[in-house]
Amino acid sequence: MREAVNNRKRETDFTKGSPAKLILSFFWPLLVTSMLQQFYNFADTWIVGKGLGDNALAAVGNMGSLFFLIVGFSFGLANGFGVLIAQSYGAKDEELLKHRFAGVIELGILLSILLTVFSVLFLPRALEMLRTDELIMRDSLTYGYIVFGGVSAGICFNISGAILRAFGDSRTPLKAIVIASVLNITLDCVFIFTLHMGVAGAAMATIASQLVSSVICINRLRKIPMLRLEKEYFINEHRVYADLLRNGLPMAFMNSITAVGCMVVQYFVNGYGVVYTAAYAACSKYLNLFMNPAATAGSAVSAYTSQNYGAGRYSRIREGLSVCMGIAIITYIGLGSIMIFYPSRLAEILLSGEEQISLVCEFLPRCGAMMIFVNGLFVVRSVVQGMGKPFYPMMSGILEMVLRVIVVSFFINRIGFRAAAYAEISAWAGAFALNAFALRRELTPLLLREKDHHENEDAVREKVRHHRRAVQVR
Repeated sequence: MREAVNNRKRETDFTKGSPAKLILSFFWPLLVTSMLQQFYNFADTWIVGKGLGDNALAAVGNMGSLFFLIVGFSFGLANGFGVLIAQSYGAKDEELLKHRFAGVIELGILLSILLTVFSVLFLPRALEMLRTDELIMRDSLTYGYIVFGGVSAGICFNISGAILRAFGDSRTPLKAIVIASVLNITLDCVFIFTLHMGVAGAAMATIASQLVSSVICINRLRKIPMLRLEKEYFINEHRVYADLLRNGLPMAFMNSITAVGCMVVQYFVNGYGVVYTAAYAACSKYLNLFMNPAATAGSAVSAYTSQNYGAGRYSRIREGLSVCMGIAIITYIGLGSIMIFYPSRLAEILLSGEEQISLVCEFLPRCGAMMIFVNGLFVVRSVVQGMGKPFYPMMSGILEMVLRVIVVSFFINRIGFRAAAYAEISAWAGAFALNAFALRRELTPLLLREKDHHENEDAVREKVRHHRRAVQVR
């Protein structure tokens, strides 16, 4: 009995109650979860940089775009699956929810096998295509083989976390990341400083922590009554798989296409040597860290939107959008200012070389001033995704890639490392504009339809009241 009560407390029905209160109560645990995840990634980088040197940091950072290509694909697919789970939950269609959840499990297992094999086999060729410097090639391969060999742990966490968010549970992922963060940092220190395992130790610590966080989330999913499945739910019609893939693949391709754009930037940056590679690795870590609150607001509004879209409560979607855009603006002012005014202090935390630090000081202030575009993009794009319209976000991913490629390839020979910053800014602005257009186009008709429906209901109620008064007079 007590367990059932605790389960209900962790789940959130976003279709009832104050949008601001619901979103914020869901957002804060999710933000702490995400920040801890970024923190232990950041700590990973710091330990590698300070313990093994700038070249080792460059080797690990060089894997960032490749890792995002693979894990980003799984993350997008998981979010797409989560949207349909949340819509079923909001519509209170338990039968469809169970079939979809069974389909997610089956597709998740297949995805893990395919991505593991693909990433391990093509890693050497991918590093060559990125023009990885010979000084860091060995460490990049060592780190990459271990991380991609255990990529199933990260995929499992992404999928289980997306399902939990669909049910409005942001506390379990928080618990998982707290434990994983402590484990990751502890193992980093032991493997690197005590056992002297180099970048292999950092990779093994990452996989171990992801595995633990996955186990915690899976254990929580097993306790949700609506997700207790019989064998019959795993015998799905093709329609179930088609719906999941139709919603998940565009989001997955969006992330992967975006990653390709980042890989092109990495390609041009690597062409200027290890100094540029190390500086870009540090800049990427700070971008991911400072964009995190807005990205979390996007995750929150995605789950909120999905449930309300499934329930047909479209005006609540607009209210939720306003709350999360407020979060995006506030965090832009605070964190963007840090990037603008304190770039050298940020750079010195991760790097030692003066040339690398000076390059970071060219990059961070420019991106910090324009972060409002990427913050807004996270929120607006998540609302569009939550409404089950993945085509527009996928197209915005293509636009991001094109803009990154054009800007960095045209300007890097003319203005140097600053071109990498302008490539990011142009990609953010273009993608934000496209998703804002899509949101206006898709949401406005639904709001008008809902308004007409309420007006008709009010008219019917008014007629009933008039009829009752007339009867009473007679």
